[in-house]
Amino acid sequence: MPPFFSSSFLRNALVGALATGLSACELVEFSPNDHRARADQKDLTAKNLAHLTAAPLSPGDTLRFVFAGDSQRFYDDAQDLVRSVNQQPGIQFMLISGDISDFGLGREMRWIDNELRKMKVPYLTVIGNHDHVANGREAYQEIFGPLNYSFVYADTKFVLIDTNSREYNFNGRVPDVPWLRGQLADLNGASRSVVISHVPPQDGDFDPNLRDAYAGTLRETSSLVFEMNGHRHDYGVGQPFNDGVTYVNSYAFEKRKYLIVTVFGDKQFRIKQVSF
Repeated sequence: MPPFFSSSFLRNALVGALATGLSACELVEFSPNDHRARADQKDLTAKNLAHLTAAPLSPGDTLRFVFAGDSQRFYDDAQDLVRSVNQQPGIQFMLISGDISDFGLGREMRWIDNELRKMKVPYLTVIGNHDHVANGREAYQEIFGPLNYSFVYADTKFVLIDTNSREYNFNGRVPDVPWLRGQLADLNGASRSVVISHVPPQDGDFDPNLRDAYAGTLRETSSLVFEMNGHRHDYGVGQPFNDGVTYVNSYAFEKRKYLIVTVFGDKQFRIKQVSF
């Protein structure tokens, strides 16, 4: 005859099991939309910037960084990309042009970080449209940091801006053109500038009512080297508005290629394509 267990016994056993599980790990995820992260996977932008600025370049030294984007779903490719980047000489950091995740899940962002943190150099991100899905915006801010931010490194001011207008229903405020204009007006001592976003201004997911103001701000910035984007999953370089401003689009991880960008002199640059 099987043993008899009272309802109170079963209830207490369940509570005990839950308590044991909670004490056995730092974080229990109750929902796929739970965006909480361990302490070492919070505020990654600030932490990676601290690592970058701890290894400054001397004035006049050549700036060299990796540019890639749209890691969504391609987590296995991230391992090979990291292995390849770690073999490249003279790289200071890596820029990811958005869509770190596919469904805006914190777990996706943490999965990518689990691989990218194995690089010998720090990496920095800008938010993509897929990173806005569900409560992805909150997850991105928890795990990475601000949606719009800037930093100065190697005599260059990098300005990273949220251009995912469709995710805000084209409300006329994204991208934040006044913020961008202010960032480019004051370079904080740098002599060059680079703007990084996810959705390029010539794309249908960019607010058409802000396109002229955004492109015009870049055109009026004499220090600008180029503007860099993702979203289209393939490499491209050109001047779509025929105004002298160069736009560079990144490969997605799925293409198993990335760019090494070298900036030198006044605003000279070279772009090398690397397969992995």
